[in-house]
Amino acid sequence: MSFYDTVARFYDAENADKTDDIDFYLELAEETDGSILDVGCGSGRVVLPLARAGHKVAGVDNNKPMLERAQARVRQQPDAYPHLSLEQADVLQPGALAGQTFDLVLLTYNLLMHFHQQTEQLTLLRNMRQLTSPDGLLIIDLPNAGETFATPDSDELSLERTFIDPQTGHMVMQQAVSTLDRATQTMRVLWVYDEITGDGTVKRTVAPKLFRYFFPYEVQLLLGMSGYTLQQTYGDYDGSPFQDGSPRMLMLAAPSDAE
Repeated sequence: MSFYDTVARFYDAENADKTDDIDFYLELAEETDGSILDVGCGSGRVVLPLARAGHKVAGVDNNKPMLERAQARVRQQPDAYPHLSLEQADVLQPGALAGQTFDLVLLTYNLLMHFHQQTEQLTLLRNMRQLTSPDGLLIIDLPNAGETFATPDSDELSLERTFIDPQTGHMVMQQAVSTLDRATQTMRVLWVYDEITGDGTVKRTVAPKLFRYFFPYEVQLLLGMSGYTLQQTYGDYDGSPFQDGSPRMLMLAAPSDAE
């Protein structure tokens, strides 16, 4: 099973408080006032608020369980999403969303970190370039790798959060242990979900995942090689400048031939 096959049932509950980026995307959507593509939309954390606000939005993801969760949420409120479409597709394949263009293409929270090899990264970005309208924007949201690399290493299993699984009503303790490889710019994270069942026993689910970190000039080079020009880099969702100590690295890029 893939990572998201394993964690799909927990995803919405564990990320219920992850809303700090929504206003950022809503503001961009208002400024752009065009069609939006949410790449790796998952269970709809970002795409559904955009659609509820009246924007024309397409969500694409290659993971069936996550996409099914988004589709289930749409079925609960079909009148709220008249301009929303969801599609299962591999964005590394050239035929994905062929013939469509979008005014805003979103690689939201850490999406690019799932693509570990440079060939994959360039394929993704070049495919996105084909889907970006001449006056459109690509948004990449990543953590500030400099802050992560400055953090002392620890091999301890730490408690990240507890939440209630709405499907079962059981309390779930989410824990994690991570290993950072600074030479390869990767972090291997092992998430452990301990679900306290009705009879008091513990059901454990283990989900490992590898992430690739990026530094700003590296992303700028990848964008240039993919037909984009970097327009702006923010350090957080409030639009503050990217600098030492910034928690995020939000990069806005436009098609190069639009200049």
